[in-house]
Amino acid sequence: MTAPGLPMTVPAQDLPARVRIHEVGARDGLQNEKGTVPTEVKAEFIRRLAGAGLTTVEATSFVHPKWVPQLADAEALFPMVADLPVQLPVLVPNERGLDRALALGARRVAVFASATESFAKANLNRTVDEALAMFEPVVNRAKSAGVHVRGYLSMCFGDPWEGAVPLPQVVRVCRALLDMGCDELSLGDTIGVATPGHIVALLAALDEAGVPPSALGVHFHDTYGQALANTLAALQQGVTTVDASAGGLGGCPYAKSATGNLATEDLVWMLRGLGIDTGIDLGRLVATSTWMAARLGRPSPSRTVRALSHEDTEEQ
Repeated sequence: MTAPGLPMTVPAQDLPARVRIHEVGARDGLQNEKGTVPTEVKAEFIRRLAGAGLTTVEATSFVHPKWVPQLADAEALFPMVADLPVQLPVLVPNERGLDRALALGARRVAVFASATESFAKANLNRTVDEALAMFEPVVNRAKSAGVHVRGYLSMCFGDPWEGAVPLPQVVRVCRALLDMGCDELSLGDTIGVATPGHIVALLAALDEAGVPPSALGVHFHDTYGQALANTLAALQQGVTTVDASAGGLGGCPYAKSATGNLATEDLVWMLRGLGIDTGIDLGRLVATSTWMAARLGRPSPSRTVRALSHEDTEEQ
């Protein structure tokens, strides 16, 4: 049992006072499930996440059901949670996806680009520049409608086919997304190969190119156990938005070496110890992930969830 007063709060220098967690479990997490989670369960998951204090909960994706059948219920799900007092971003791959999202009243959308040609081909069946050209009218129309646009950028730190990704290559696509009107970018370590020095170098290169930390979020996968270390490095460079997934759900259906996202609970535990405010009730969040794990039929991979819910107790 975890003793009261833990983790002990010991602030560190040069860190933000508050971090906004962009919760992706209901979308990025559940889209990687082999089976389809019932719409009512998804809606309850989102409601519980909001009740735990998360202010941004990515709800679903308006992609063609053929490509992501686990999210084929976007039209049914979104109205079930639209009244929640939180931001509910949705992914839109093209203008048709945007039309569907706007018709339901979505006020925050995201497009998803790639820093590498191989992943652009695997994920979007386009070159990097062809994908950017496809996104431009989506972003323009969304901005004209007064909608906030996030740009996801995958494979920023390494690609399973191409290996290392040169920093200028990432900077070019980031700059293109901002220039077309994206309000915010999320830098994705899709296969989890980044290390802290790489984070610092990329953020410095982006800052030199006029992409400040205030315009960025970071999205780390924990394939090699580096997600928290990389997050801390990003925070030290001024980033204040971190993507995370309740219970550590998720991966990437188009990159088989990608394992789960950074668990929201693990992130909150670290931030709490550093004295950084998130506004999240960790107990309620752990209960939410434990509830969802029961519905998925397996324990949560989050170390913090297991510790606080006693899932790791030895069987006698």
